[in-house]
Amino acid sequence: MIEKISYIARIAGTEIMKIYNGNLKLNAHQKLDKSPVTNADLLSHKIIMYALRNLTPEIPVLSEEDTTEWKVCRDKSCFWLIDPLDGTKEFLLRNGAFTVNIAFIEYGQPIMGVVYVPAYNILYAADNGKVWKINYRGERINIAVCASHYPMIVMSRNDVDYDQHRLYGYLKKFKNYKIINIGSSFKFCLIAEGSVHFYPRFSYTKIWDTAAGHVIAKSAGAIINDWDGNSLHYSNINRSFLNPGFQVSSY
Repeated sequence: MIEKISYIARIAGTEIMKIYNGNLKLNAHQKLDKSPVTNADLLSHKIIMYALRNLTPEIPVLSEEDTTEWKVCRDKSCFWLIDPLDGTKEFLLRNGAFTVNIAFIEYGQPIMGVVYVPAYNILYAADNGKVWKINYRGERINIAVCASHYPMIVMSRNDVDYDQHRLYGYLKKFKNYKIINIGSSFKFCLIAEGSVHFYPRFSYTKIWDTAAGHVIAKSAGAIINDWDGNSLHYSNINRSFLNPGFQVSSY
């Protein structure tokens, strides 16, 4: 199954790149919540939804671009949770830090996931507690988190609503740290492969933003908890689809 999901993510990513590279015209507008959406988001959504409904017609799908089945997903023991183009702002800024996210949720936890970074042709996947990445040369590489005396802290480029006092309190526990800013679920993957070590999130995210990256980072050894120390979960879905603030930690 993970190979099929990886293939679906790659197909969606290929079509996204046709728009990103200018082979197809870009169209963009704002949704009701003021977030941007493009025809690349919608095209990726259609590809993934069509493929999943043919692959597993009995399993409901919740997508950022189609939330109509949210009650069905809430009441089922398992469902697909997808973000067809995570990091639409990054896509529009043309910095490459956008992803295709597909996760399988069972009893509130992501147990299988794929994050594809089409601009770099890198795919991250996790299934059955195993995790790996496939680089642009097609080489499969097992990955794991790592500790460092000089921690890299990754934060969202668009996480502008965080409490500066909380950030200051968080950073006090580190020495010799460096902060980098990157969009999308790519942050989870960089922790999973050991390139960065901590990802604090103080402002809101939606559940489709995190699920695939969550299982990849967790399978690589990361700890993903909210600020009260509870694991992120994906049950009890409501119309807000919001996660609490959280931290991803490599140690």
